[in-house]
Amino acid sequence: MFKAPFLDRDLLRDANANAAGGAGPDGLGNLPEWDLSDLYTSEDAAELDRDLAWLEKECAAFAADYEGKLAELDADGLLSCVLRNEKINAIAGRIMSFAGLRYYQLTTDAGRAKFMSDMQEKITIFTTPLVFFTLEINRIEDNQLEAHFAANSDLARYKPVFDRIRAMKPYQLSDELEKFLHDLGVVGDAWERLFDETIAGLSFTVDGEELNIEGTLNLLTEQDRSKREAAARELAHVFADNIKIFARVHNTQAKEKEILDRWRGMPSPQMGRHLSNHVEPEVVEALREAVVAAYPKLSHRYYELKRKWLGLGRMQVWDRNAPLPMETSRVVNWTEARDIVMEAYNAFDPRMGEIAAPFFNKGWIDAGVKPGKAPGAFAHPTVTDVHPYVMLNYLGKPRDVMTLAHELGHGVHQVLAAEQGEMLSSTPLTLAETASVFGEMLTFRKMLEKAKDQNERKILLAGKVEDMINTVVRQIAFYDFECKLHAARAEGELTPDDINALWMSVQAESLGEAFDFMEGYETFWAYIPHFVHSPFYVYAYAFGDGLVNALYSVYAEGAEGFEDKYFDMLKAGGSKHHKELLAPFGLDASDPTFWDKGLSMISDMIDELEAMES
Repeated sequence: MFKAPFLDRDLLRDANANAAGGAGPDGLGNLPEWDLSDLYTSEDAAELDRDLAWLEKECAAFAADYEGKLAELDADGLLSCVLRNEKINAIAGRIMSFAGLRYYQLTTDAGRAKFMSDMQEKITIFTTPLVFFTLEINRIEDNQLEAHFAANSDLARYKPVFDRIRAMKPYQLSDELEKFLHDLGVVGDAWERLFDETIAGLSFTVDGEELNIEGTLNLLTEQDRSKREAAARELAHVFADNIKIFARVHNTQAKEKEILDRWRGMPSPQMGRHLSNHVEPEVVEALREAVVAAYPKLSHRYYELKRKWLGLGRMQVWDRNAPLPMETSRVVNWTEARDIVMEAYNAFDPRMGEIAAPFFNKGWIDAGVKPGKAPGAFAHPTVTDVHPYVMLNYLGKPRDVMTLAHELGHGVHQVLAAEQGEMLSSTPLTLAETASVFGEMLTFRKMLEKAKDQNERKILLAGKVEDMINTVVRQIAFYDFECKLHAARAEGELTPDDINALWMSVQAESLGEAFDFMEGYETFWAYIPHFVHSPFYVYAYAFGDGLVNALYSVYAEGAEGFEDKYFDMLKAGGSKHHKELLAPFGLDASDPTFWDKGLSMISDMIDELEAMES
């Protein structure tokens, strides 16, 4: 039942610097930095040495006490076993959270990379003796386990965890092979680190200015079209120079997955993700089919509108996230961003604002763009007796405000779910985006409510439609790319050109006729971290967006007691299936019409934008 501690990424000063941070560039204000001392004060902390020593001893003792004996335990004995395992999870998770968060602050620092690698290796070695646990759980007869649950309500609380473990029963290998694969995990992690370090170390020169990847991608949202083009061409140039490394990483990771899936007898490359997400393959396929069928009325229709707004005969890829012509390049400073999001959260329910407030004043956010810092943004829950940490690369764009609202939503969710304890707090990816996307929607609606005129309303609506297209349409296109990538890799080694061709095969279909694709765009698969860190993760974004759109419709209709039901859903963490969580709202994700309800919200916004043109 041990879950390997790692960071799920959505993606200088000392890690323990004061939360006040320093003055950001271009009037962003004081950007906060992490204070990781709630985990450990340093690599040399006595508490860290104490926890490592405890972990090594307890893992060995756990194996000595229980290996080969789980089927003989009564209900009380099995509960004691689960609780000891949960404590091991908590200590290992604390260590790896500290190591991982420090590393992501400065991935180019050899000392931090070595520390994280050393910690992962130690924990892998310590926890290898625990592999027997899930294997033996799966050998207990169903009726015996049900009798244990009936006899002990505290043990019965862990039934969802047992259910997820036993879902893997048909794909379980021998004890010896499972231990071998557990030990070998650090090798796969090394390929992920190679990807992270390569991405963080890339340098781009645009109009004479040297930038990292985050700063360069940010230029794709500039008003000046020549800057957008220069950035896109420089991205393509640098990706092409490094494409062999990215192709090697993808080939290796996909082949490793194919071997594991083949040995386990997995029916498809996606099945492992569906099992970990506790979602049925047919539900994911229904989502995919609904989104692909909606391409013409969503992305194709919207980008045709945008092409006209930009006054272009054809759009290029660097126009996809361009601001509208009437948009000003306004910088939203950190204080204003915080106030916008907090007002939206408090307006929904003061309890949400109360949970969010400490993130801003206790060093739980690292916001600034810094050399060597990992790109992107994420919220990492750490362990349930500490608190989450949020990473941003904040540059003051309106979209950055939405990213703050998104990651803060994750943080609120993680704080509430922590009440479930270490084994039950972790939410399947399909539900993990619920609070984040809902937080974005609350923030967007609050900003729309304050729009001064139709022009501002149009800019806000267009921005939200683009974000939703990026979250739904783009992520399903990414999912299709991954499906093709893994199917092709099963047939043999893929050259960079092979992968480029797979990438381009999903682009025109998802984006529509408004676009041309510059030479070099075929390499843009190279920087997407989820393909390497979490294969098939991406459909969870579309799942979450569709789910929240349906959920928000219920809220907007004034459903009685919505706020309390919503908090109950977040507090449940991973203790309930999506059917149970959505039932109080009258929703069911397995109903094919469920996805149409969510997609219609995007379509309705495009309708309003089209009406503004008439």
